[in-house]
This record gives sequence, structure tokens and C-alpha cells, in this order.
Amino acid sequence: MKAFKKLGLLFLMIIGIGLLYPQNYSMPVEGASKSSYNQKSFWYYPWGISGTHKGVDIFARQGTPVRSATSGLVIYTGQLKLGGNIVLVLGPKWRLHYYSHLNEITTSNFSFIANGEQLGTVGTTGNAAGKPPHLHYALATPIPYFWRIDEDKQGWMKMFYLNPIDYLKEL
Repeated sequence: MKAFKKLGLLFLMIIGIGLLYPQNYSMPVEGASKSSYNQKSFWYYPWGISGTHKGVDIFARQGTPVRSATSGLVIYTGQLKLGGNIVLVLGPKWRLHYYSHLNEITTSNFSFIANGEQLGTVGTTGNAAGKPPHLHYALATPIPYFWRIDEDKQGWMKMFYLNPIDYLKEL
């Protein structure tokens, strides 16, 4: 019975995050600015093993704090082959904020985080090994934007990704 209550509470929190949390964005790399990333790198093709670059790389010194771009629920911390050390945050409008290549992770699964709260530090893990330290930041949505389908460049996947640069430009 306790398990059902916890599951129900988690479900209500997820619904609440999607509907009630304000979508306020902040720069995810401490001290970064528009000159810290390439403004045309989203959906750039060709891009290594992944084919198309589905986010933005924000360059900074290794160990620079990585902060949550918005409030939300940390739904995964761990490692992936290409992303290295990653943090996945469920934010307002049920958008998934993906932070990868982290040197260190400083948050934990199923914790609530505030906008600007530290998640980890900039690094070179995963397929960023041997490259300048940076944060790969991507925004995805479980609700597809069908009008964004592109005939080439892995276009069917484009309906699930939002251009994070559009949100960073406003900062």
C-alpha cells in the first residue's frame, strides 16, 4: 500500500511540474555567454556518431559549475556511452533537459531542483574525451511537434527536440 501511495505522489508531482512550474530559463554553465557556444550548432549535420547534433555545446574550463537551466525533477543521473556522465531533468511543460559530458555529478535521482541549482561540473566524459571541456545541453519533449519533421538529417527525430539556443539567446 505504501508503494502505491509513493507512486501516486510521484505521479502528482510530475503532473504538477508540467502544469504549474514556471518556465524560467537560466544559463546552464556558470559564467557562460553567447560567445561560449556556436549559435548555429543545433541540428548541425553531419555530427560524428550521432549523425545530427541535437543540442548545443557550451564551452568552459573543466570543473566549471553546471547549473539547472530551470526548476524540475531529476529523473536520471548516471553514465551513457556517448554522453558520459549525464543528468536528465524533467522541467516545466514536461520538457526533458539533458546535461552531458559532466566531469562530476553533484545531484541525485528523484530530487527536486531549483533554477540555477548545481547539477555537476563541466567535463570531457563520453564521446567528448580528447576534446575541449564543454556541456552538451539538449531539450526534448515527449509530445511531438509534427510540423518540425525535416525530410533529411534524421528529420523524424526533430519533432522531439527543441532548439536550446532559442532559449539561451534570451538570457
